[in-house]
Amino acid sequence: MRRGVFITFEGGEGAGKTTQIRRLAGRLRAEGHEVVETREPGGSPGGEAIRHVLLSGAAEKFGLAMEAILFAAARTDHIEQVIEPALSRGALVLCDRFVDSSRVYQGITGDLDEEFMGVLEQVTVGEMMPDLTIILDIDPEEGLRRATERRGGGTVDRFEKEDLAVHRLRRQAFLDIAEREPERCIVISAHPPAEEVAEAVEEAVRALIAKEPTRGKTAEKEDV
Repeated sequence: MRRGVFITFEGGEGAGKTTQIRRLAGRLRAEGHEVVETREPGGSPGGEAIRHVLLSGAAEKFGLAMEAILFAAARTDHIEQVIEPALSRGALVLCDRFVDSSRVYQGITGDLDEEFMGVLEQVTVGEMMPDLTIILDIDPEEGLRRATERRGGGTVDRFEKEDLAVHRLRRQAFLDIAEREPERCIVISAHPPAEEVAEAVEEAVRALIAKEPTRGKTAEKEDV
């Protein structure tokens, strides 16, 4: 059985990551692919428990380093319980945020020590880097407007509440990562209608799958 494909979606608030993952997953499943949709923080029982602590802001008083460690703990459980098993059986894993969000939110705009973040990433992620990272790029003002509209009367989470200048820094940080790692990352504008964005996302994913057309396909038993 061939190993599956690991695709992550990154970007600022309101970029439409969840929407695009759902659209892509539906199309791929219709073609016979096993698709696992997941997210960070969360994705596994342990990860979801930590997600509540992080997004509620309960850990904020303990400082950014503690938040980064909690993200790493959630990611470790997520990889062990969900991502690695799915890839081992040949599935396509679509993940809403992964290591690049930690690099941006806690590392670059959180101003945590680069060496500290690097060690934390190596211990947590190791060789489990995505085959493809799709960065959905959006102007922070528009992204926050969409996030507010989506949230309705809900509570603003720990990271949405930051001021506009911080969101702008995060946007640039994601673009800088894409520039440094073009073999892994692709930037897609999130400003057009969702249908147009979905077409660009699908094109990028199909280009990856085309390199190994049987990856991510539901395995069939072979005659012995």
